[in-house]
Amino acid sequence: MTETTFYKKAAKYWANVPATIDGVLGGFGHITDIDIEGSKKFLNYILSLEQPPKTNLALDCGAGIGRVSKNLLMHYFVKVDLVEQDEKFITTAKQLLGENNAKLGTLYQIGLQHLKLQKKYDMIWCQWVLGHLNDYDLITFLERCNQALAENGVIIVKENIAPSDEIEYDDEDSSVTRPYKLMEKIFEDANLRVIATDIQSGFPDDIYPVHMFALAPFQ
Repeated sequence: MTETTFYKKAAKYWANVPATIDGVLGGFGHITDIDIEGSKKFLNYILSLEQPPKTNLALDCGAGIGRVSKNLLMHYFVKVDLVEQDEKFITTAKQLLGENNAKLGTLYQIGLQHLKLQKKYDMIWCQWVLGHLNDYDLITFLERCNQALAENGVIIVKENIAPSDEIEYDDEDSSVTRPYKLMEKIFEDANLRVIATDIQSGFPDDIYPVHMFALAPFQ
């Protein structure tokens, strides 16, 4: 599959997904509360570190309808920017978050492979989206994130992890699920070190294990 086909196919898939919690979670809307609780626990730990990130500005990548922004990030950060390439998701996010919401920052309608970061972020949150980037674009995206971190800023990656050592490809939504070792190598290639990890608990047994990584630049 060519690079263009890989991205076009994914965009087409999401264009036909309803702008609902169940839609953005692929039919697993019932796990949203458990997911947010796991993320809160991890975020609380990161904010308790000796040199924690500040809580001025966060970026929600692959934000969908703003689920993570609304239920997690806006409870911690003064402002939250969102990146989402699907138009109907962005429109729904504005409605759900409230266009006059003082915590709502800039909304960028663009794919992560094309995103140019113009601000400095205390936290960049990437959840269930990085499987839509090929390895090269993922590394370059993380490199740009690295350069866009404020002092003590952190990138959070929360993604499915393949249980084997092989990349698993999903033909339906045009995404990949990477094994743990490949994720570690990609982080290293992007000049990022893992400062904390955790595994989401309480999810159904029939879905991939979901890992959380906190990343910071190599000193």
